[in-house]
Amino acid sequence: MASPGTVSASVPGLRRNMVTICAMTATIMQALDTTIANVALPYMQGTLSASQDQINWVLTSYIVAAAIMTAPVGWIANRFGRKRIFIICSGGFTIASVLCGLAQDINQMVVFRLMQGVFGAALVPLSQAVMLDSYALHERAKAMSIWGMGVMMGPIMGPSLGAWLTESYSWHWVFFVNLPFGIFTVLGLMIFMDETRKDMALRFDWFGFTALAVAIGSLQLALDRGEQLGWFESGEIIAEFIVSAIGFYYFFAHSLTTSKPFIQFALFKDKNFVSGCVFMAVMGLVLFSTMALSSPFLQNVIGYPIITAGLLLASRGCGTFVAMMLVGRMMRYIEARTLIITGLSITGFSLFYMTGWTDMTGVTEIVVISVLQGFGFGLVFVPLSTVAFLTLPNHLRTDGTSMLTLMRNVASSIGISIVISELTQGSRRVYSVLSEHVNPFNHALQMPGIRGMIDLTTDAGRAMADAMVKTQAQIIAFSQDYQMVMIFVIVVIPLAVMIGSTKAVLRAQSAPPDHAVVE
Repeated sequence: MASPGTVSASVPGLRRNMVTICAMTATIMQALDTTIANVALPYMQGTLSASQDQINWVLTSYIVAAAIMTAPVGWIANRFGRKRIFIICSGGFTIASVLCGLAQDINQMVVFRLMQGVFGAALVPLSQAVMLDSYALHERAKAMSIWGMGVMMGPIMGPSLGAWLTESYSWHWVFFVNLPFGIFTVLGLMIFMDETRKDMALRFDWFGFTALAVAIGSLQLALDRGEQLGWFESGEIIAEFIVSAIGFYYFFAHSLTTSKPFIQFALFKDKNFVSGCVFMAVMGLVLFSTMALSSPFLQNVIGYPIITAGLLLASRGCGTFVAMMLVGRMMRYIEARTLIITGLSITGFSLFYMTGWTDMTGVTEIVVISVLQGFGFGLVFVPLSTVAFLTLPNHLRTDGTSMLTLMRNVASSIGISIVISELTQGSRRVYSVLSEHVNPFNHALQMPGIRGMIDLTTDAGRAMADAMVKTQAQIIAFSQDYQMVMIFVIVVIPLAVMIGSTKAVLRAQSAPPDHAVVE
């Protein structure tokens, strides 16, 4: 019979459909809030009378809180029941969102964003666990396609939705928009979701959690603030990296010697789950690093207004949507590793084209390459989400979803930090090299047609030359960053051999038995 807390896979009716919709709205709320507030920061800064460093804590506080609280989601859900925790976190996230919109000063905003991160950390892993339990094995790929749309498209749509809400209404609506979806999610879960079995014998590993929380929190702080403070030129950043290393050391030393560790290391005995973690980290790094590059390129280099840039970025979500609609069926006939290799190859190809983007790149090329890149992401995400849980025991599923989410979040922070740091330093390096050649003795600048436009003997001419050099330096720096991400994608493609054969398993599951049940 169906286990408590799951929706019978043999009855795909209203109950299962409503649980699916509620899980998706929770996923989209959390995924949107990772990026939707970014574009509203300048507006918040003026209203809340905050400095540049203070307003950045609106993002940092959320990221750090979510990263720390993702790890214990599995234990909390197993101990107190998945339905109860899902409802509490959905309601808490919604209330925290409203409080963020009502914040009167920067201190209140940071506190409420911390609350958002604490409650929001559980939404994605719990929604994935609910989706996995609500569908039979032969429908698992379809379930992951539906769930993946929210996870992948939320961050992509966030900037454009945030820009529209901020410009059309005010920055407060960036947070208020969660209210109707939050209410719907909480009511839907209360009515249609069953509770899981509670394990009252579970004891919390406080030492393991504290060590891991300190390690992840310090790492996230260092990654988030490193670019502002000059990385290893800052004593704060050095201290945070040292504290993070010590935290990880004590966590692993403790976990490998205690009988009941905080993280169930039995997860990593499953080859498919390990493969899923590796490629989930790859996806987090590539997805968020390209997003971090594309938005400033479209706005600062080409000069599109923020709403136009957001719409162009949203085209990548269209490609992802199409891929996820197709890939669930394709997995019955094509190996997951083949789809992942194909998706990564398409992503690498799109990045190769992006290395040639300039301030003259047209809208058509941007849309085509963005759609192609999104299609590649979709081909990777669904197979790896399916593979990760293909052979994982049921009792480890909630812990597995929280670990996958943690891997993606940490990898995305690392990717964003690396590309933004390289972009800033690369622009300075290239500017320094190019500016050396801008002088009255350069023969190109002495040509009559050029000298008429750029006369280095006048202030206007020098200003124009400086602006042109800065633009070219930015273009080259972006190209180098795209090239770096492209090389990373190409290098990790051979790792797909880690993934075992999946086609035979999924095809065997494609015809459900007459008495199909949820495990």
